[in-house]
Amino acid sequence: MTKKPTASLSLDLDNKWSYLQTHGNPAWESFPSYFDLVVPRVLRFFEERNLKITVFVVGQDAEMEQNRVALQSIADAGHEIGNHSYNHEPWLHLYTPTELGEEFQRSEAAIQAITGKRTVGFRGPGFSLSDQVLRTLVGRGYEYDCSTFPTYLGPIARTYYFFKSQLSKEQKEERKELFGSWKDGFQSNKPFEWEFGDKRLLEIPVTTMPVFKIPIHASYVMYLATYSRSIAKAYFWTALKMCRLMGVQPSILLHPLDFLGAEDDSDLAFFPGMNQPAGKKVELLSDCIAMMTDQFNVVTMRQHVAQLKGKSMRHRDVDLAPTGVTGTLAESK
Repeated sequence: MTKKPTASLSLDLDNKWSYLQTHGNPAWESFPSYFDLVVPRVLRFFEERNLKITVFVVGQDAEMEQNRVALQSIADAGHEIGNHSYNHEPWLHLYTPTELGEEFQRSEAAIQAITGKRTVGFRGPGFSLSDQVLRTLVGRGYEYDCSTFPTYLGPIARTYYFFKSQLSKEQKEERKELFGSWKDGFQSNKPFEWEFGDKRLLEIPVTTMPVFKIPIHASYVMYLATYSRSIAKAYFWTALKMCRLMGVQPSILLHPLDFLGAEDDSDLAFFPGMNQPAGKKVELLSDCIAMMTDQFNVVTMRQHVAQLKGKSMRHRDVDLAPTGVTGTLAESK
């Protein structure tokens, strides 16, 4: 039998409050949570398929007693826990070095208090990334980052988000680089290493459809399914086939709302796909994961990283830039 290529699967465990905050709804300040509802669904889903994934946890959630049991259950089930920042602010790339140090220290401490392990992987909220964030990751001993999102559609997604949000002019200015720029579409889907002199950090991009660079993460497929489930499934199947053709080891991203439906939370009706019942969404997700496991060996992010170590790949030099989603990057051979 031919050995299947590797693919990784991760879930950004954004809580209800983080969606409300990003949307500009002041109700976020009471930190409402849906973890008691969504986490058991997630764990049951992957247990039934005998899969382990990486779950990126927000430090603020890990620090709150009301979330402790749910988050502990994820670690107890054997899933990898990654760092998704402390405050889940998509303008993380604007933080100063001191602010970043505090952000990482608090999130790491809160997550370690629950899991007993220090995080070695990071994904920025809203794919927020800067040279200073990368330098902070290297300085704190991280093994990998997975915040890059190679798509041309970032500005379109940002425009749609602003249109649907309740943000003030000042808040929109703060979030003006959310989801990146059209230039991000020129980035590769394949893993590479950030290079800092003699230090390196592995980057595994969130995979987009090869050549076209349009999103293929689960929430986007859910959105397509509101128009046609058959087209949504064909779209995802085509993306996986193109990954195999182009030699891309896909890293697919999930979100909690992929497991929640209209009957679960009316406060989140503004989010694409939240007009669908949870059962239909989970059924579609099941079909997509089956396509992945049929064509790829699906592993956690850290396992994906371990398989890539020692292999030849591209390097990118990092120059410290004051602002910018990706900063000043110089590609080297």
